[in-house]
Amino acid sequence: MKKTFLLVIILFAFNSVNAQNENGTDANPYQKKNEIRLNLIAPLAGAVEVNFERHLNKNSSLGISAFFVYDNTENEDLNYYISPYYRYYFGKKYASGFFVEGFGMFTSIDGKKIYAADNVTFTENKDVYDVALGAGLGYKLVTKKGLVFEANAGYGKLLFNADKTDHTVVAKFGLSVGYRF
Repeated sequence: MKKTFLLVIILFAFNSVNAQNENGTDANPYQKKNEIRLNLIAPLAGAVEVNFERHLNKNSSLGISAFFVYDNTENEDLNYYISPYYRYYFGKKYASGFFVEGFGMFTSIDGKKIYAADNVTFTENKDVYDVALGAGLGYKLVTKKGLVFEANAGYGKLLFNADKTDHTVVAKFGLSVGYRF
C-alpha cells in the first residue's frame, strides 16, 4: 500500500512539473508560433506594410504581407500588393537567423504611360492587376521578450500583364519591427 501511494505521489509530481512547462510560464519565448511585424521603411515610399507569420517548426514558416500606398506622390506606380510567402530559416534558434523565401504576389500597378509628341504630357491607362512570383532573402533577430527585428529583400517577375504596364518586375524591401506571440 505504501509503495502504491508513493508511486501515485511521484507520478503526480512529474505531471504537475510538466503542466507548468506547457502553460507558457516557463515556455521558451523563441518557440511562440505567431508573429506580426510593421515595415519601418514603407512610409518613405508613402505606404504602409504589415506582415503576419505563422511558424510551422524550427526551420520553416508561412506568412502574408499587405502593402498599401496612401501617398501617390511618393509612389507613383504601385497601388497595393498582397503577398503570401514561405520561408526556410538556417539559424540555430527557433525561426530566426538567415532565411530564404519564395513568394507569390497579387498586385495593382498603374497602367502604361503614353507620352505625347512633346514628351511632357502623358495619359495613363487604367490600373493593371497581375500576379508575380519571386524569391528573397533576409535576416531575423528575436529577443527573449519576443521583440522581432528583420531585414529582407525580394525580387519577382510579373506573369500575365507586364506588357500593359511600364514594369515587368516587382521588388520587396523591408526593415521591420514586430512581436512574436
